[in-house]
Amino acid sequence: MRVLLVEDDDGVADALVEVLGAHGHTPTRVRRGADALTRHREADLVLLDLGLPDEDGLEVLRKLRRVATVPVLVLTARGDERSVVRGLRLGADDYLVKPVRLAELLARMDAVARRAGRAPGAGASVVRVDDVEVDLVARRVRVAGREVVLTPKEFDVLAVLAGRPGTAVSRQQLMDQVWGDAYLAVSRSLDVHVAQLRGKLDRPRLLTTIRGFGYRFGEPEPDA
Repeated sequence: MRVLLVEDDDGVADALVEVLGAHGHTPTRVRRGADALTRHREADLVLLDLGLPDEDGLEVLRKLRRVATVPVLVLTARGDERSVVRGLRLGADDYLVKPVRLAELLARMDAVARRAGRAPGAGASVVRVDDVEVDLVARRVRVAGREVVLTPKEFDVLAVLAGRPGTAVSRQQLMDQVWGDAYLAVSRSLDVHVAQLRGKLDRPRLLTTIRGFGYRFGEPEPDA
């Protein structure tokens, strides 16, 4: 498995690269969040530290989830409850606090990769549902071949939903990922943006409201 390790501590990074390589993975180490945002397409899984020199790792995670569905496992010394909750709500597939036992890390990586392999659209940069096409990297939307112009925030909302087609996404997770923190976001803003999206896409059944929870893009996942 190709693993992108985002870690600024040389000692920790060297040890992880050695262990990952010894267990059959192909690790690539970068130090900065900006590097993670440009090189995530080369990886099957991202190991993300939060204490990065150029940008907070949670902000890197939020930006990454706008454009990609690559599995992300947060590996950090930051173990306070709010950081853990925010990391998971921002789209981390798992969250581990250092120091971590290597056997557990490898097992969690395998579990995350297995789940991602079964997820609809996992790893895809272009999501298609019926005649609607959402390019998560180019940030472009087409309906029946016609390009639809969205505002940046409208696209951000759509990207979070389209990154998990058929899956219900909570209002709190949407606000966390689009506005950075659900505690600071205005709930009404989300409703307005969803209403605008529905009008522009002109596909009433594409964006479903899950009463008391959130929204879903596309048809629900089939039962396992």
